[in-house]
Amino acid sequence: MSVIIPEKAYFRIGEVSRILNVEPYVIRYWETEFKTVKPVRTKTAQRLYRRKDIEELLTIRNLLYQQRFTINGAKKQLTKMRSETEPARADSPSEKLRIIKKELQQIKKIIG
Repeated sequence: MSVIIPEKAYFRIGEVSRILNVEPYVIRYWETEFKTVKPVRTKTAQRLYRRKDIEELLTIRNLLYQQRFTINGAKKQLTKMRSETEPARADSPSEKLRIIKKELQQIKKIIG
């Protein structure tokens, strides 16, 4: 079943709860367990979720409820999913500089 996320910049926890069809306390718990969900806080400490937070929560809900992963299993699966979709990242600053240098040399060759 496809979930439609309204075109808005921010969502309150009640709206997110309705979109995900879970109680607000479940969302708050997932926030503590999955560090990739980071809602913005207002001055009154109210949570405001962005679209990417809701998409992440939808993935978490799918892993936990449909695919029947445990919390730890879902964390591992999310990490695995990310490593498959994101390019390998340079860990150290020197590695980043080496990659930048290589790319600049390739651009220099192209320009001539």
